[in-house]
Amino acid sequence: MGINSESDMSADLQIGPTTTGGVRIFVKTDQFEVPMDFDPDEAEEIADELRNAAALARKQGKKSRKS
Repeated sequence: MGINSESDMSADLQIGPTTTGGVRIFVKTDQFEVPMDFDPDEAEEIADELRNAAALARKQGKKSRKS
């Protein structure tokens, strides 16, 4: 499955600080749980990537509506 593959799978997403000073992204489905821990700098890089992806998605959405 790639980034553009659609899926019927659903998951819960939680993001928050850990007691050790890190940031955890926690993904939970009916079948598995994935805890991903990052230091604050890595978490900020991920946040930047999410913002950039959102901006690109908005641009692509506007282009497809014009067609």
